[in-house]
Amino acid sequence: MPTTDTSRSRAGRGEYAKSALRRREILDAALTVFAASGYRNASLREIADRIGISQQGLTYHFPTKDVLLAAVLQARGERDRALFDVDEAGPESHLRTLLQLLGSNQATPGLVELHCTLSAEATSPDHPAHAYFQERYAGIVGRTAQVFAELRARGRLREGVDPERCARGLVALMDGLQVQWLLSGKRIDMVADVRAHLMSMTTLDLS
Repeated sequence: MPTTDTSRSRAGRGEYAKSALRRREILDAALTVFAASGYRNASLREIADRIGISQQGLTYHFPTKDVLLAAVLQARGERDRALFDVDEAGPESHLRTLLQLLGSNQATPGLVELHCTLSAEATSPDHPAHAYFQERYAGIVGRTAQVFAELRARGRLREGVDPERCARGLVALMDGLQVQWLLSGKRIDMVADVRAHLMSMTTLDLS
């Protein structure tokens, strides 16, 4: 029986779905290995072995470790942006979304480990994620400073609180708490601590 356009289309969609699933498996495995070993110590073979494929099969989807790292970071960024894309209700909503994101991180310790490990490694200018983290922190601090500036304009920021300094302090607090959370065996309630800090800087009720 000759192959029809419809059957070829279905086969194409099936191959695309399999490829997308395989890429997701590789990204999940890479996240776990990068978090456990650090980017520099992790190997493509170790990642491939984790999901039972050959290194050649892995490099078919991600030719180098740098490309794979970029894809892992992109996937993380897309997840975070998806939360804030619907956040157009003002500065209080933005801060609540930050708390929501922190709560989500508590449910994904591998992601927190990856962030802590990579952000420390990436302080070296020759690290492949150096530019990514530079841009990420500049963006987060800049946007958060705008949020605090909006709160000050509305009279919701406490007297003497500087928006930009407050933004840097908040980002530093969140990153530091993630390290303490991991070292404490995940016994710290990061969301509660950040919420208390925000309420000490503002007149908002974020409970």
